[in-house]
Amino acid sequence: MTITAVDVVDVRFPTSQSLDGSDAMNPDPDYSAAYVVLHADDGFEGHGFTFTIGRGNDICCAAIETLSELVVGREVDDLGEFYRRLTHDSQFRWLGPEKGVMHLAAAALVNAAWDLAARRAGMPVWKYLSSMSPEQIVDCVDWRYLSDALTPEEALAMLREAEEGKAERIAEIERDGYPAYTTSPGWLGYSDKKVVRLAREAVADGYQQIKLKVGADLEDDRRRFAAAREAVGPGVRIAVDANQRWDVGQAVEWMSALAEFDPWWIEEPTNPDDILAHAEIRRRVAPIKVATGEHCHNRIMFKQLLQAGSIDFLQLDSARVAGVNENIAILLLAKKFGVPVCPHAGGVGLCELVCHLSMFDYTSVSASMEDRVIEYVDHLHEHFIDPTVIKNGRYQAPTAPGFSAEMRAESLQRFTFPDGPEWREQR
Repeated sequence: MTITAVDVVDVRFPTSQSLDGSDAMNPDPDYSAAYVVLHADDGFEGHGFTFTIGRGNDICCAAIETLSELVVGREVDDLGEFYRRLTHDSQFRWLGPEKGVMHLAAAALVNAAWDLAARRAGMPVWKYLSSMSPEQIVDCVDWRYLSDALTPEEALAMLREAEEGKAERIAEIERDGYPAYTTSPGWLGYSDKKVVRLAREAVADGYQQIKLKVGADLEDDRRRFAAAREAVGPGVRIAVDANQRWDVGQAVEWMSALAEFDPWWIEEPTNPDDILAHAEIRRRVAPIKVATGEHCHNRIMFKQLLQAGSIDFLQLDSARVAGVNENIAILLLAKKFGVPVCPHAGGVGLCELVCHLSMFDYTSVSASMEDRVIEYVDHLHEHFIDPTVIKNGRYQAPTAPGFSAEMRAESLQRFTFPDGPEWREQR
């Protein structure tokens, strides 16, 4: 199978108008996707994207178009080789390495390649991954820089151990889905009244965990957290997310002031690159837990967070690192260190993608759902051909072939930036 063409579309949604997605560091996001379609010579297509929040999405699109010279006219049957081709190129690596815009561009192309492969196999990506042998999964990973924490031989042993009971876990996923939590009640721009209403609705819909954004004003946070806690009662977990707002001392002081409301975790309390700061915060705010990962550049950062004992929950993102292959490595690292994976989602399309990774993790890697939940945000799903389905607070298993990444043609046309009708109307 050879790639004959790559289409790239700059898609943006004006979510800043309703403050959906607003937090202490990102008060006015326009959820966006640098969207890719791979065309193969056998007539199949692969759809993928990487996620941004508005300005700069065009830069991601330009990077994807540049990387496409490594894709067009080349075979894509070996997904491990395809991934390494995009991330190992000697000249493009100088722009990273394995971080920044070029890595985001690689994510879009790699995710599209997995969508293409799963479509050809007639399976959703989570089940396609679950059908692979331990040897095939290990071959998908780039093992450079990981051997001090996890070797291919160790990974192979873990995957072989998880083979026992896999068929039963696949059947369980298809029957019951995967636990979710929702951030929809907690955006920082929402009024207290809206927070309370949405928190109550979340519990009524079956969620056992919600999340609130914090970090702009302590007294506002205390008031909103108190209102949310009263609305849901003591039996529902409430996580909080500072979106990188604080230094170490601020994080400790702020969480001490919120401790009476029983926060489940503090997410991104400080700069996402500061591994040792996360470790110090975790030590000083215990028993409140620490979660991070949505802005980690690559598998090496996750390795170090785990080695340093910096996190209680690992929050991988389906489109921040270089797509499925690198996320397989991260899932294996989390299994080795015994840290639950609770992925970042929301945005545009991230819920659609990341549930495939968590379901594969359960069937084939961790074989556990203990303390594991996938983030869910009820925004923009209507723009996808195979949108996320939530029932009783659980992600339902995707059944359509592919990665659930394909957007509707009318949505692409309407929200293309800057010349789509939605954006022309706002000029």
